[in-house]
Amino acid sequence: MHDEGLPDAMAAMLLTGHGGIDKLVYRQDVPVPRPAKGEVLVQVTATAKNNTDRKAREGLYPTKDKGDTTSFQIGGAPTLTFPRIQGADVAGRVVAVGEDVSEERIGQRGLLDFNIYADARPDINLTPDYYGHGADGGFAEYIAVPAAQFHAVDNPELADAELAAMGMCSYQTALHMLNAANVKAGENVLVTGASGGVGTALIRLCRIMGATPYALSQADKAEALLALGAEAVLDRSDMEDFTEKVKALTQGAPIDAVMDLVGGEMTDRFIDTMIFDMTRRTTYPRLSIAGASGGNLSEIMWTRIYLYQVQIFGVSHGTRDEAEQLVAWIREGQLTPVLHAAFKLSELHDAERYFVNRNSNYLGKIVIVPDSQWQAHGAPYALKEGK
Repeated sequence: MHDEGLPDAMAAMLLTGHGGIDKLVYRQDVPVPRPAKGEVLVQVTATAKNNTDRKAREGLYPTKDKGDTTSFQIGGAPTLTFPRIQGADVAGRVVAVGEDVSEERIGQRGLLDFNIYADARPDINLTPDYYGHGADGGFAEYIAVPAAQFHAVDNPELADAELAAMGMCSYQTALHMLNAANVKAGENVLVTGASGGVGTALIRLCRIMGATPYALSQADKAEALLALGAEAVLDRSDMEDFTEKVKALTQGAPIDAVMDLVGGEMTDRFIDTMIFDMTRRTTYPRLSIAGASGGNLSEIMWTRIYLYQVQIFGVSHGTRDEAEQLVAWIREGQLTPVLHAAFKLSELHDAERYFVNRNSNYLGKIVIVPDSQWQAHGAPYALKEGK
């Protein structure tokens, strides 16, 4: 291990249990991790905030018993133990390497593939867990991660905060949603929850893949979403005659695939947009779902699903192959960030409140920057008045 000159202690935000933001405790005496075999130690410069941070903290992952709540535990046993450092979408620089990792990695800037993979296969991820949940994440000054999952990105045009805003938690999930539904160039795609991290990623990725994204969001975010690449924006507060509104935008063509981040009672209406005229379809209707912000229960007639041959894909995280593809697009400049604002790590409570009570100007990602890195990597993106 090559880690000479590292401090013994660091600042970090510790999640001490399930509950409110009072369970997040800022400490400056947390031991600095050391990189194990095959790992690199990254000095964190920015970590994007995700909704999964809040859900894990509050225990908002209902099980088969809809009244029960639990932490994320797809592998069959809980991996979230306390205290835990959250934060999945980490950008930073390698400052030390473990055994079997070249010292040439030291100084390299990069972005973390946030998954904790249980399977070595590059094309599948059946029991996903992630840094910030099953292992310590980036709401700290340092993090130790597998060298193979810290991808070098040296684009000088991208600031570290912007790089973190393109983190895998949102973009890899979005790409996996599109890939699961086999979305192709020329297809019409409905993106729900379009103003959030995964929603904005879906819009960007649709354009890269040649598909046409139609966004569902608040009306006051329409201009920003159109600028981002949405073909049109539907007002989520006006769902009356929703299918007719979609038909008017698509010149009567059905939506080919729905990327659903909303769930609840809306899902059945989203299915309507795909099946109103099956004679015009050339592919099966496809629904990818990776969120339930509108409610965890949906009433859907299964006769409609099988008679109209609706294919439904549940999506959680993504694969190594998809991470590699995203990094390639970032390096090539095809993917650009949607960064809303930055907060200091010591002010994570404020960031959590802001994230939950997001106003009409909120679009894209907020990032958390260690106080020691604030002037270089956070201050230029501090929350401006009116945002």
